[in-house]
Amino acid sequence: MREIQFREALREAMSEEMRRDDKVFLMGEEVAEYNGAYKVSQGMLDEFGPKRVIDTPIAELGFAGIGVGAAMNGLRPIVEFMTFNFSLVAIDQIINSAAKLMSMSGGQYSAPMVFRGPTGNAGMLSSQHSQNFENWYANCPGLKVVVPSTPADAKGLLKASIRDNDPVIFMESELMYGDKGAVPEGEYLTPIGTADIKREGTDVTIVSFGKFMKVALSAAQELANEGISAEVVDLRTVRPIDYKTIVESVKKTNRLVIVEEAWPLASISSEIAYHVQRYAFDYLDAPVGRVTNRDLPLPYAPTLIEVILPNVKRTVEAAKSVLYR
Repeated sequence: MREIQFREALREAMSEEMRRDDKVFLMGEEVAEYNGAYKVSQGMLDEFGPKRVIDTPIAELGFAGIGVGAAMNGLRPIVEFMTFNFSLVAIDQIINSAAKLMSMSGGQYSAPMVFRGPTGNAGMLSSQHSQNFENWYANCPGLKVVVPSTPADAKGLLKASIRDNDPVIFMESELMYGDKGAVPEGEYLTPIGTADIKREGTDVTIVSFGKFMKVALSAAQELANEGISAEVVDLRTVRPIDYKTIVESVKKTNRLVIVEEAWPLASISSEIAYHVQRYAFDYLDAPVGRVTNRDLPLPYAPTLIEVILPNVKRTVEAAKSVLYR
């Protein structure tokens, strides 16, 4: 199986869907002439032309609204935000228009569209450019929220998101665009709402998603070196959440640690912890552990970033804690 970069997998997904369906188009800041801020859309302007790969002004509220209107009229826009930090400018269109359209129109209209771009920290970009909004958007009925961790999942999930008839928030990471991974040749879709067990284990379940799957998997390897078998579950989507896979894993391991790059209050890990105690309480041999960002805006200094973000050391300690070691 060939290995390609995360950005190349995303480009393949968009290009394949645009060749398959002429209603699909891409719009956002620098996506066309500059080939994308992170070179995800490199070469797409040459293939599809300026009517389907559209550079926009720095006006997220405006072009998000144009995207919603286009989706209402039968097109399938992909709206790229340079980072999801900037989606706050457009959040009224995402929440009050796209997400609510199906419900408020009594099923007469939908918004089949994808809002995509990087989320979370990208290293020394300080507070306003380092925030996580997965749990914010997952809180809103009408949206689906996808956060892949590998190039293969990124391609399959993006293709599925473009074909979905609901608005999808598709979150990536600036720190992962250059990551390489095995991606199948040919047509394939990865279903939205299905978690993936990335590593089998018996002693403790570690759940994560997005780029912090690297932390979870590295922690699992360190634990293995000490004779502890950790099962690692990649959520892949945080709305809907595949609770069944998590619960079945906890029934096997009897212990759970959740790793998430977000503030602790009202996070995805909070929701999972509730669900597991509700549906797997009798299987738990320890309280659920969480490893999240510290409850602070992310600073600029790299030494402080290291202290605030989840890391392998904190994850290993959390796993040992639920194992009472």
